[in-house]
Amino acid sequence: MGIGNKKKKKGGGRTPVSIGYSDENMKHVAWCMNNNIVVGFTPLWDTKDEWQIDIQINATVSVDPTSYKGEEVMTKVYEYYKYYYDKYNEK
Repeated sequence: MGIGNKKKKKGGGRTPVSIGYSDENMKHVAWCMNNNIVVGFTPLWDTKDEWQIDIQINATVSVDPTSYKGEEVMTKVYEYYKYYYDKYNEK
């Protein structure tokens, strides 16, 4: 093989479908993270494309009982950030 023809190693991880975000989404995410509220996602490994959402507020972690597929997981993550921004932000 010549230079530049290196094969990439396949990793064991996976990521959900990416969706665009708005400035409003980023405002909600930044506010929440600055206030110790983090919404994340983890794959359900026994499925091909399902994810669970984990919500950490300070040291308490809650798990959304619904699983999400494809880009709907990212849509729901942004919905959660907006929900907590609206609930706790003193405007």
